[in-house]
Amino acid sequence: MKIRNVTTWARAFFLGSLLTLAVIAPSAVSAEEFDPAAEENQVTAEELDAEHDDYDEGAVDLKGAALFKHIQINSREGLTESQVSAAEGYASRYENAPFFAISNLWILLCAFLVFIMHLGFACLESGLTQKKNTVNILFKNVFIICAGILLYALWGFNAMYPGDWTISNIFAFGSPIAGTPADNADMSYGGTGLCQTGWADFIFQAMFAATAATIVSGAVAERVKLSSFMIFAALLVGIAYPITGGWKWGGGFLDQLGFYDFAGSSVVHAFGGFAALACVLVLGPRRGKYTDKGIKPILGGNMPLAAIGAILLWFGWFGFNGGSVLSADPGLIGYVIVTTSLAAAAGGMVTIFVAWTVTKKPDLSMALNGILAGLVGITAGADQMSILGSVIAGGVAGAIVVFAVLFLDKIKIDDPVGAISVHGVCGIWGTLAVGLPFLTMPEAGAPLGAQLIGTLSISAFAFFFSLVVFGILRATVGVRVDEEEEVQGLDVAEHGVPAYGVESAQI
Repeated sequence: MKIRNVTTWARAFFLGSLLTLAVIAPSAVSAEEFDPAAEENQVTAEELDAEHDDYDEGAVDLKGAALFKHIQINSREGLTESQVSAAEGYASRYENAPFFAISNLWILLCAFLVFIMHLGFACLESGLTQKKNTVNILFKNVFIICAGILLYALWGFNAMYPGDWTISNIFAFGSPIAGTPADNADMSYGGTGLCQTGWADFIFQAMFAATAATIVSGAVAERVKLSSFMIFAALLVGIAYPITGGWKWGGGFLDQLGFYDFAGSSVVHAFGGFAALACVLVLGPRRGKYTDKGIKPILGGNMPLAAIGAILLWFGWFGFNGGSVLSADPGLIGYVIVTTSLAAAAGGMVTIFVAWTVTKKPDLSMALNGILAGLVGITAGADQMSILGSVIAGGVAGAIVVFAVLFLDKIKIDDPVGAISVHGVCGIWGTLAVGLPFLTMPEAGAPLGAQLIGTLSISAFAFFFSLVVFGILRATVGVRVDEEEEVQGLDVAEHGVPAYGVESAQI
């Protein structure tokens, strides 16, 4: 890529940014009142040493911001070597993200984009299933986002990012979030490495948590009992997801092993995909899908809506992956969104041609799932893949999803929307791809063994947790509607109203 010569205005912009930074850099006191000799402004060598127990990037960045402002207005005179290092470290880390507020705003915007993904899931699932079950699909998606946010606030967030582990690096008890607007309103939450407030971090991560249960919703569509699904989804989001999420993103044993999952190919997608597989095995296929004469296709009721859903998901994925940079680093944000887009496009293209070759028809539903497969395939390594590697990772996922969908149908595992294939199978592929050096940038990637252990650990936990919980629900309150209700449609049977008017109800 050729960069135009912008030296003159770039220098002006950089100098202006430094001046702006000097003015708005967070500081407990003004420059006139700042006393570099005061005890609260001292910086020790241990605080600067990332290997030392006293290292605290957030605390050092707070001091560094004030010291940096002091240097700009006054000079380095009277400052210790450690104080100068703190100021320089702060300025260096902020070179590509000039101030804290922009990074925090970027994370919030990305949280909003991930929120829109729930509308995408609702549209995709509604479009790929029969019209008589549309209200039921939409109701489940509304419930998931509401319950997911509340449960993540009451328990999940502090269980996934524990201050202290109950079982070392494996499990932590959760607790409700609490505080005031002033809490974490500076870099004390995580320094420039985690450039956001605790409130922005919570809402961004809450959107991810709800996504895991939404993946299951599509796979069990058209025959699951609503009340049983609601109980299961609450337990999945409230208990199971924070446990495995903490293993990696909370600094648990997978993180210490060297496992890498940038935005959740395994932590979110494989988790949801294999939870869905367990539920489908317990639930069984839709009536009439598998007959003595072979597989009877059950066509989607609204393909335009399905296409809208898939494109909305692609749009939301810019926040899903872009927000996982965790700061407003312009270079890295831009790169991540480019690799995300390339993988999605490659996934869609490969699926189109592979499915067309195998089925002899250009299949829209396969093409839509191919895009999503490419997105899942790049999510673990969007910041690690080379440009060519992102295309390959997305393209391979696009091929995998075709054969995964056909294989599951062959062994009579009925997944109306292809969620198990897209999120489960391609989630594993995307995680393993980070361990393949020929796909990643130099000095990037992760050990393949750690990637394999990580993705299998998360997938297995999600599968067995769901198998046990859904199995208990089946043995107690039941998980499947009766045959008459399934034929009638869940809109009328469960909700008492069809989605598109009385004339469309199949009674």
